[in-house]
Amino acid sequence: MSTLAIVLIAIGAVILIALIAGSLKRTRNRRLEDRREIATQHRDEATSRRLRAEKEAAAAEEQSARARRQAAEAEERSRAAERERETAQAHSDHASEIDPDSDQDGSGRPSPQPGTPSGSGRQE
Repeated sequence: MSTLAIVLIAIGAVILIALIAGSLKRTRNRRLEDRREIATQHRDEATSRRLRAEKEAAAAEEQSARARRQAAEAEERSRAAERERETAQAHSDHASEIDPDSDQDGSGRPSPQPGTPSGSGRQE
């Protein structure tokens, strides 16, 4: 073989190796770009889901706070009603104490008048 043929074969081999290397590099870059795009989509989805989760958590916390506030208001109304019952009972007890027509047994009915069988106060 002549020297020229060997040089041409060597140049051809180098060109072929360069073409294969370039093709492999483009393929590798294409795969990397695809992976980057998929990673970006996943990040966007993660961000969207995180925002949705935070919004739901805030709504749940708001609902919980509203329920706690309503429970506190109901408890306060219950305490106020109990105070009113106690005040009413105190007034009733005081009225029974100072009423000369009230009986002393605490039944809330007037005591029978002397000389009447039914206690109605009328004589027949």
